[in-house]
Amino acid sequence: MSAAPREPVTITLRDASHADIDTIRALAHRIWNACYPGMISVEQIRFMLEWMYAPTKLAEDMQRGVRYELAMVHGHAVGYVGHELQHEKRVLHLHKIYLVPELHGRGAGQAMLAHVMQRAQHAGMHAVELGVNKTNHRALAAYRRAGFVVVESFVRDIGNGFVMDDHLLRLELPAR
Repeated sequence: MSAAPREPVTITLRDASHADIDTIRALAHRIWNACYPGMISVEQIRFMLEWMYAPTKLAEDMQRGVRYELAMVHGHAVGYVGHELQHEKRVLHLHKIYLVPELHGRGAGQAMLAHVMQRAQHAGMHAVELGVNKTNHRALAAYRRAGFVVVESFVRDIGNGFVMDDHLLRLELPAR
């Protein structure tokens, strides 16, 4: 017997600024510590959070053109996306897309992804790409349902004895 469907939730996305860095960091710590144990070690989670979500790193990302947006429900931040237009490749690279676990399965993640795809199309991009951990089966299934395909697999040394063992996913966008 399967569980009853969960009530859909409506989100809005708003641009994040340097003033939102602490909110992004708090969400990252909450989400990563809830979702990644079992996929990667607790030590690697700690290392990656400090590496990718240091205030200076997020500020540098914003300065170099990574656009961060907060997903909001009733005025509360419940997730975030970070994406960058790679004009030379005509690709929007989705660096980060995360949602608090209690909203998984309620349409919010799909809405966040649709928002990013719409941004890519409006900017004249031909595709959206992102890396996903090879053992993140739930995320991989969601991206496949949205039409993404694995175009490459890679293992990248990120330091401290840790690696990112990911698939590169790509979704070709319809011509405008």
